[in-house]
Amino acid sequence: MPPSTQSADPHRSDVPDPSAASAGGDPSSRRTGPEHAGPVRPSADRPEPGSAASNSAVPDRAASERTEPDRPDPRPGSQRPSSQRGDPASVDPGALGPDRLEQVRLQASAAIATAGDLDELAALRTLHLDGRGAPLALARRALGALPPPERAEAGRRHNAATAAIRAAYEARLAELTAERDARVLVEERVDVTLPGTRRPLGARHPLSALSDHLVDVFVAMGYEVAEGPEAEHDWFNFEALNLGPDHPARSSHDTLYVDPVGSGLLLRTHTSPVQIRTLLSRPLPVYVVCPGRTYRNDAVDATHSPVFGQLEGLAVDEGITMADLRGTLEVFAQALFGSGLATRLRPSYFPFTEPSAELDVACFACRGEPARQPCRVCSDEGWIEVGGCGMVDPNVLVACGVDPARYSGFAFGMGLERAAMIRHDVHEIRDFVDGDVRFGLSFGTGN
Repeated sequence: MPPSTQSADPHRSDVPDPSAASAGGDPSSRRTGPEHAGPVRPSADRPEPGSAASNSAVPDRAASERTEPDRPDPRPGSQRPSSQRGDPASVDPGALGPDRLEQVRLQASAAIATAGDLDELAALRTLHLDGRGAPLALARRALGALPPPERAEAGRRHNAATAAIRAAYEARLAELTAERDARVLVEERVDVTLPGTRRPLGARHPLSALSDHLVDVFVAMGYEVAEGPEAEHDWFNFEALNLGPDHPARSSHDTLYVDPVGSGLLLRTHTSPVQIRTLLSRPLPVYVVCPGRTYRNDAVDATHSPVFGQLEGLAVDEGITMADLRGTLEVFAQALFGSGLATRLRPSYFPFTEPSAELDVACFACRGEPARQPCRVCSDEGWIEVGGCGMVDPNVLVACGVDPARYSGFAFGMGLERAAMIRHDVHEIRDFVDGDVRFGLSFGTGN
């Protein structure tokens, strides 16, 4: 091996130490093995930079590049086919011959004609026409290797073959596209004559529809809508409404109280507490209508439910009389049952009104005529009880800080379920809470 390629291994004992030889020492006295811990001196075959030996041992780089053969580039992906590097030895001028180009054209046209779908046709285009390894691409590179007089004719032959193959590709592309479109029209056909799958519309609950209708009637007369909490305090529900501590309505048999015991909280038994809150928070005069849900400790049967809706009204102003109450209830009865029905006020008793009355409306089914009886609506009485009413008791006005000597007012109330049962001839109050959408649709409240 030439000295320029040797390397000294400090861990081998059979290799002479060049530093010892250069110093004139005895080879037998040199230390060998890994226990030699001294500094490493430059060896004879690896001279120090700048020395004469170094200058003579390093070959000229330009000379090595001139004398050494082509080495492969060790970098990944750097090796390209010689046909892509433009190696003159890989260029085949015969690829531009008429017979070779005709053979390429025939092979490409045959392959394109047998393509079964658009994906296969795209792959054939890359293989025969536009790919870097396509025969036509390789033949194009051979143009430079031809003598100048032959290049023009060879270029024309190459262009003609390329145009023929591209024409065959375009024709097959049009055929396959038409076949695909026709297949899609068949496979994805939609029968527009079939009925659509429509989602059925829900229905507004008849109680909600009736409440909104009656509220609109009072709003048209100048009333405002007032609402309040359903979990109410005892003072608003009873004491402010002139119901004493010993009143039967305050017992647990009629009222649902909320824990903890003694907190004074309960589920309101009517919407009258909203009237109290209105008198305490709004300036006079007051004209409000109060719809909402109320609660009683009642067993469920055909005409009773522990949860039911109410609609109450209150008017407090200077000079309010019973005649104003009668006119308001006339308009209310016509909106509920239709025009042309007689009304009457039958004396009654309520702790928060004085005087008090019950509003009766002539039966819209038999109108009190014996010829139309028996009547299921009024039970042959000729009158339908709608709700209670009366002039606001002065004690209620005082509890709300209103001077009863200056102001007076009237109040009225009715149960929405009872009014709806009368209006629509419903015999079971439970039908309103069963949740059957068909029940609402039967009243035409699905829009």
